[in-house]
Amino acid sequence: MSSINQQQASSSKERVAFITGTSSGFGMLTAIELAKQQYRVIATMRDPRKAAELLERAERTGVAERIVILALDVTEPLSIARAVSETLDKYGRIDLLVNNAGFAVGGFVEEVAMDDWRRQMETNFFGLVAMTQAVIPVMRKQSSGIIINIGSVSGRIGFPGYAPYAASKFAVEGFSESLRHELGPLGIHVALVEPGAYRTPIWDKGLEQIRSSGNSPYVRRLEAIMRYARRTSETAPDPQQVADLIGRIARARSPRLRYPIGRGSTLALWGKALLPWKWFERVIERGTR
Repeated sequence: MSSINQQQASSSKERVAFITGTSSGFGMLTAIELAKQQYRVIATMRDPRKAAELLERAERTGVAERIVILALDVTEPLSIARAVSETLDKYGRIDLLVNNAGFAVGGFVEEVAMDDWRRQMETNFFGLVAMTQAVIPVMRKQSSGIIINIGSVSGRIGFPGYAPYAASKFAVEGFSESLRHELGPLGIHVALVEPGAYRTPIWDKGLEQIRSSGNSPYVRRLEAIMRYARRTSETAPDPQQVADLIGRIARARSPRLRYPIGRGSTLALWGKALLPWKWFERVIERGTR
């Protein structure tokens, strides 16, 4: 089951879901959820050796035969082309694309190296765009398909200490709006899932990468933000909620554009929309000091 060549021929009517970033978190759980819905799931990740937990969960759930593991790095055009080509050669269609691959870079703007900014955008934004471009032609020929982009509440509200991540997710928001206008007339739906904080590895990895020197002018504020982020991650809800939501979007006849989800996310978005900016700014400042 580690490659498409090990799969038996399938019916041309079998629905195919292509998911990026499935080694952990939302991607892994979404792969299981869509397999339970009888999708043939192409579960991609940069290093297929990290598929052990996904495969173990799939076995326990009884959907292992529906999941195919493929290597894919969304920052490498040849890797994208190879994975999409293998999928189409074997199954002839892609009905659902879930753009989930991503990571979080943290730190105050002045202190984040430009290489880190570029890495953030290459994966979270340019990789998502490239993956979408690769799948649009087959969906256009099918006159059907759903593209679900995993955004974030950080794509609607910028928080101190996470400007690179917020910038990448704000870019995904604008891209998804334009894409929806372009593809709607072709029978292709575009949806954005905008999670708040959930118990996934992305924040632990992001916190590990935050670096600041002892004489930094931001050191106290950064320490406060990191304490806040750790408290939030410890009490964050089950990421299965997001996978379940993606499953519902996959079943929807006409999905809407935005799906904010997570404790406090909708309240925060309403707060930004309705409160005077200075009031909202104070709320953010108090929560991160």
